[in-house]
Amino acid sequence: MTPQERAERSAATMLGNDPASQGLGMQIEAIAPGRATLSMIVRPDMVNGHAIAHGGFIFTLADSAFAFACNTYNKVTVAQQNQITYVSPGRAGERLTAEAVEVTLTGRSGTYDVTVRGEDGRTVALMRGLSRTIKGQTFPEEEEQS
Repeated sequence: MTPQERAERSAATMLGNDPASQGLGMQIEAIAPGRATLSMIVRPDMVNGHAIAHGGFIFTLADSAFAFACNTYNKVTVAQQNQITYVSPGRAGERLTAEAVEVTLTGRSGTYDVTVRGEDGRTVALMRGLSRTIKGQTFPEEEEQS
């Protein structure tokens, strides 16, 4: 299995078992080893009292992109810490896109940067996620990956 095939199978398996991301209407736009791009339309029930996208939903999109990126190696990996900075508001009806990129991966620890963008390309939020690989695989695979 190539690294790209592993990443695609890991993402498909994870999405099939992820009612949270599915329920929010997230779609995988791109997947590659150490990278993931997800998008989501901000529904009317995702806005706050200021009529802008609620930060919790923006964070969830960023966190899901992070999760898919750090699980592309078919090794169960979880969030250890995340920090998000909101830069500009999202709007109801707007498609937000979160791109997660692996910065470092050493042993069981990884660092990922996630950029959430609006439809016009503006930066909506920046997130840094720290991951930790734990025991297990996303799908059964005989050989240990390097």
